[in-house]
Amino acid sequence: MNARKYIITILKQVIYEDGFASLLLRKNREMFSEEDNAFISETVYGTLRNYYLIEKQWQSLVTSKVRRDTALILDMSIYHLFFLDKIPNYAVIHEAVELSEKRDKAFVNALLRKISQRGLIQSSEDTLNALSENTSHPLWILQLWNAHYGNEITKRLAEFNQTRSIVYGRINTLKCTKEMLEKDDKVHFVNDEVFTYDGILTNSDYFKKGEVIIQDLSSSLIPKVLDVSRNMTVLDACSAPGTKTQEIAMFMQNEGEIIAQDIYEKRVQLIDRLMLKTGVTIVKTKVQDSSVLNEEYINKFDRVLLDAPCSGLGDLRHKPEIRFHLKPDNIDELTSLQKKLLEVNGQYVKEGGILVYSTCTLNKKENEKQIQTFLKNHSEYELIEEKTLFPYIENSDGFYYAKMRRK
Repeated sequence: MNARKYIITILKQVIYEDGFASLLLRKNREMFSEEDNAFISETVYGTLRNYYLIEKQWQSLVTSKVRRDTALILDMSIYHLFFLDKIPNYAVIHEAVELSEKRDKAFVNALLRKISQRGLIQSSEDTLNALSENTSHPLWILQLWNAHYGNEITKRLAEFNQTRSIVYGRINTLKCTKEMLEKDDKVHFVNDEVFTYDGILTNSDYFKKGEVIIQDLSSSLIPKVLDVSRNMTVLDACSAPGTKTQEIAMFMQNEGEIIAQDIYEKRVQLIDRLMLKTGVTIVKTKVQDSSVLNEEYINKFDRVLLDAPCSGLGDLRHKPEIRFHLKPDNIDELTSLQKKLLEVNGQYVKEGGILVYSTCTLNKKENEKQIQTFLKNHSEYELIEEKTLFPYIENSDGFYYAKMRRK
């Protein structure tokens, strides 16, 4: 299978079968060279980020229904024509024709030539509809952001999500030191724990030995808010895949006890593997529905992290498929679950202990309003700090957290 054919396979699964690009791209990587894998990843994510705009380029020029595979070949090729500089237009069109079924070759050739000669069409209007089309965001998401944060922030969020995401590494001080990593010219620290890397970090010895972890900059800030120290008892209620759990253990210098749980056994196994790889010995994993009260946990923990399931609207840059998978009804289901999780896990914190609620979404209904309701119903808690991390400010994912103390 050549790279372009594989791209079409992935796009088909993401767009038509609700697949997730990041998971699909991890499969079959050994079949391709490093250069091909980079090309595949760039094309898949780029096509998804610009899907509405790309479809606009050809749909107005056809009068009959286009087969799915042919439509995806057009989408991929238009991304290459207008967003990748290294491939000449004639080569893009040639590859598209070669990939097409015999009955569609002439159609694909003529259509792509016409689009190439005409150039990229974008709306110049300053409206949410135009922004939706130009940045390939569903209109309802932009309307939600506009209602919550205003027009300027909405525009900045949508435009930022069209840029290529950055892979951040986070040091594991249980196995490595910042001074050791700083000796490598490929490593560029952005704070005491997080860095960027010139190259593919997953191919490095640092990653393979568990000395560093792949973790977004915003994500890495959440465990800091817990203010953990050695010998505490900590609950990470929705832990998988365990990156925040590992960071908490690191800040505790691997002394104390952390209960890390998830509802699915396979995801709990991911936590176990990460702890083993990174040298963490204080984590006990458990398959547990965190929305169901565990009587043994009441008033047990110094710290509880509730990194709740959410709509993921802060992750649209590096998970662009969320734009097409998520529906407004999903948010109502999520807010109901989040409320239940807060009610249950709030009971586990000792007096004087800390509860941190976090999400990777930008939606006040899941964030600020969720906390307002919880605090209204629980006078035993006080809000210490809450913050929305807008992705365009730190060049990372969008996050929200609320830090609360039990009196």
